[in-house]
Amino acid sequence: MTLIKTKIDRRSFLKSSALAGGGLMIGFAWGCNPAEATKEAPTAWFDINSFITIADNGDVTILSPNPEIGQNVKTSMPMIVAEELDVNWADVIVKQAPLSTAFQRQVAGGSQSIRSSWNILRTAGASARHLLLEAAAQEWGVSASSLRTENGYVYNGSKKLSYGHLASKAAQFEIPEEVPLKDPKDFKIIGQSKTNVDLDQIVTGKPLFGIDTRKEGMVYAAAVRPPAFGTELESFDDSEARKVNGVLDVVQFGDKIAVVATNTWAAIKGKKAIKANWKKAGNLESTTDHDKELSRLLDVASKESLKREDGNISQAFKSADGVLERVYEAPFLPHNTMEPMNFFANVTDSKVEMEGPIQTPQWTQSNVANALGRKTEEISIAMTRMGGGFGRRLYGDFAVEAAQISDKIRKPVQLIFTREDDMTAGTYRPASKYKFRAAYKNGQVVGYHLTGAGIQMGDSTRSNWFPAGGIENYRVDSHNVRSNITTGAWRAPITNFLAMAEQAFFDELAGEMGVDAVQLRLDILERAKNNPVGSIDYEPEKMIGVIKLAAEKGGWNNGNASIAKGFSAYYSHNTYVAEVAHMSQVNGQPKLDKVTVAVDCGIVVNPEAAINQVQGGVVDGIGHAMYGDFAFVDGRPQADNFDKFRLIRMKEAPDVEVHFVPGTNHPTGLGEPSLPPAGGALANAIAKATGRRVYKIPFVQQDIALG
Repeated sequence: MTLIKTKIDRRSFLKSSALAGGGLMIGFAWGCNPAEATKEAPTAWFDINSFITIADNGDVTILSPNPEIGQNVKTSMPMIVAEELDVNWADVIVKQAPLSTAFQRQVAGGSQSIRSSWNILRTAGASARHLLLEAAAQEWGVSASSLRTENGYVYNGSKKLSYGHLASKAAQFEIPEEVPLKDPKDFKIIGQSKTNVDLDQIVTGKPLFGIDTRKEGMVYAAAVRPPAFGTELESFDDSEARKVNGVLDVVQFGDKIAVVATNTWAAIKGKKAIKANWKKAGNLESTTDHDKELSRLLDVASKESLKREDGNISQAFKSADGVLERVYEAPFLPHNTMEPMNFFANVTDSKVEMEGPIQTPQWTQSNVANALGRKTEEISIAMTRMGGGFGRRLYGDFAVEAAQISDKIRKPVQLIFTREDDMTAGTYRPASKYKFRAAYKNGQVVGYHLTGAGIQMGDSTRSNWFPAGGIENYRVDSHNVRSNITTGAWRAPITNFLAMAEQAFFDELAGEMGVDAVQLRLDILERAKNNPVGSIDYEPEKMIGVIKLAAEKGGWNNGNASIAKGFSAYYSHNTYVAEVAHMSQVNGQPKLDKVTVAVDCGIVVNPEAAINQVQGGVVDGIGHAMYGDFAFVDGRPQADNFDKFRLIRMKEAPDVEVHFVPGTNHPTGLGEPSLPPAGGALANAIAKATGRRVYKIPFVQQDIALG
């Protein structure tokens, strides 16, 4: 049993109070506002960020604070609360919370939702359970320590009282300074697979996603945006657009034009009828120019670019038995979520009502306030489920646009992007290049130099991650190239390509040195574990653990001439993942049959959902490594739909076998960590199967095909 302070900080545990009808509400700062949470609506709400409501009929409603983007937090976060509350999961009602102005982290990003809220969620449930025990103890005239709870009841020997019966009485007790938390061995809900709470609505097509939003009096809008980065609106003719049946209005907002209509199709049709003239307003950049600049910077090592230096890198390379140098490159990539960008806004003199799929509701609220010149407290944001995000919905530009359009027309409006809008007016994964140099002597890596260069990436490296600490002479440089092309987070930012390049390089290095690829990684990690050079931001022991588990489960040392295996391991988002790609030959073509994955992410809250997250990350990583390509010519994107942008197909997706390292450590990230090592495992399996090394994404452009 662990004792935990109920007041984690001054906002973590704010109030408890009796509800109308005799219910109990308890608030914690895990990020949500009051909403309808009981069968009989309460008459008063409190200034809290999150809450449990217990009705006198025994209903328990738990509001899920963080945006649901497919990572399953709408199920997993309430599971944690319900575990410590000791309630029957079948009796729990889960609802999505809207944005609150007082919260700790109401964001879907960085794979941090569970990790950052673990203790707060547990404290929420445990504190409620404590109050219920105190109420029961008073009613029976016994000590609370003599009682126990189970499935929504307090037991005194054979006698029992329901949480519903006790709720109003429990509200009269003071919240203690600290409460005991369960020992993980006693968990009944955490660690058990629970069905997605939205599953029924998803499979039956009920309104759930942002694009499903319908409001009284709502109109629809589509926007015309600059066709190239570096251009701006000069003039436009909307006469033909206004003739389209259903078009209500055409308005300009900033450098964009909105066509407002009675339905989406009319808005899109009207948009296509707009005749706009654009003028140059900045550099019209092309991918070929970016490539040249990134390549130039890979040969530059300066004080400005230096991120870390250990030992004497120059001497290590001079005295080495051998040196390997390789360059890897990756293009821009769009996000291509299944549900295109959309948002609802209704701007009035007194308030701004907004609803839609957003990963960063608070930041978006602030941006809307700035754009409209309004106070943030006038702006409410209700969050819908998202049909994918992968980082694109971190940037609420589409929500700001919806608010600007509504402000112009003073009507409730839903702005919807077409697929072409999504791909040509997006926020892209930056193009990048990496140069790796390694020196080896007497069977060990004695020198390592990584140079990264990216388009608006900031630091394109992770200088304190593997292999930092395990190589005596070690240097990392990073260069940033400015651009007017909007770039940003794309699932597992930076590491989504850095990991592929790094792990492919280490595999080839092992071949050059004549050592086993897995053993080479383990040797470096043992040095980092036992006698690290400088500081490191990862735990070598955990990385060693997943490497050994993946090698075991993937049969790394089991010889089978018909199966080529590629290995990869990476640490990101506080989680350790190792993968073995299994590749066979079908009609002379390599075929990726299976990927075996080992993961150390601490306690797994919902195993079935966790497996799905890992599988999705692996398939996503493999698909974009094989096929992802995107280019610009004179600032203009060269692909605008799926006829020009290749995604992985169902028949190309491998089986993904997932193994979790058992343990009781607090949960870490899971939505992103399985993606970074996937491309490296694939590249290394291709090398084993074909004898060819791949240095550039997409692999398919290097005459590599999968059967």
